[in-house]
Amino acid sequence: METREVVLITGCSNGGIGHELARSFAVKNCLVVPTARSLTSMSDFQNDPRFFLQELDVLSEQSVTHVLSNVLQKFGRIDILVNNAGVQCVGPLAEVPLSSIQHTFDTNVFGPIRLIQSVVPHMASRKKGKIVNIGSCSALAPGPWSGAYSASKAAVHSFTDTLRLELRPFGIDVISVVPGAVTSNIGDTAIANYSQMPEWKLYKKFEEPIRARAHFSQGPKSTPAEEFAKRTVNAVLKEKPPAWFSIGHLSTVAAIMYHLPLFIRDFIVRKGMKC
Repeated sequence: METREVVLITGCSNGGIGHELARSFAVKNCLVVPTARSLTSMSDFQNDPRFFLQELDVLSEQSVTHVLSNVLQKFGRIDILVNNAGVQCVGPLAEVPLSSIQHTFDTNVFGPIRLIQSVVPHMASRKKGKIVNIGSCSALAPGPWSGAYSASKAAVHSFTDTLRLELRPFGIDVISVVPGAVTSNIGDTAIANYSQMPEWKLYKKFEEPIRARAHFSQGPKSTPAEEFAKRTVNAVLKEKPPAWFSIGHLSTVAAIMYHLPLFIRDFIVRKGMKC
């Protein structure tokens, strides 16, 4: 009987942390189901028997149901779900189009919940499973210019804490993974999305720091995605995984900022983000 763990990961396009997580789980002898909106974005996994590639749109209930059914048909179970798919949203909250904020929440908040609600009945029936939700250090000390993203990740942290308690009676572990600055293509994607934004009215003079926010996590000191993935996978695969796992450049700084009095935190952030 096959004993290797079956891991389903969302948001595995090449260049992102989901791609590296998929690779690291495979190295640990897991059967990995990497998913993305397009199979071509994961083409380097195509002929590797450790991977079962699936096209998945986290915004679509039909897509989620279809993929879960394919995975259960092939492997008979899902041991670990990693909710990694996410989008950035850069811009001042007072002027970002509401549709962009809704899209951010639909992808980053309702996307994971769609997957969770679909997979929990299966895990509960086996009294076994792990759900990993990828949050962000930006939710610990939200600053200007990425309010929609930080708020969506704060929501992820919050519902993960609730699920950890609610799913414990069913033998399901729920883990918050909170990355700091990790190298990935999120900066490029953020800039691509940013170029679709309207011209700022009130915030025109802040154009430069707003644009710079898109690349904030992609500096020379950012933690390599490979290192982030390796250490995260080691933590998740433990028999008793941690409830909260934070790693990456600036993650310690964010944790300290979270505990600072607001007036000190605001002072530091205003200096750093030029607002």
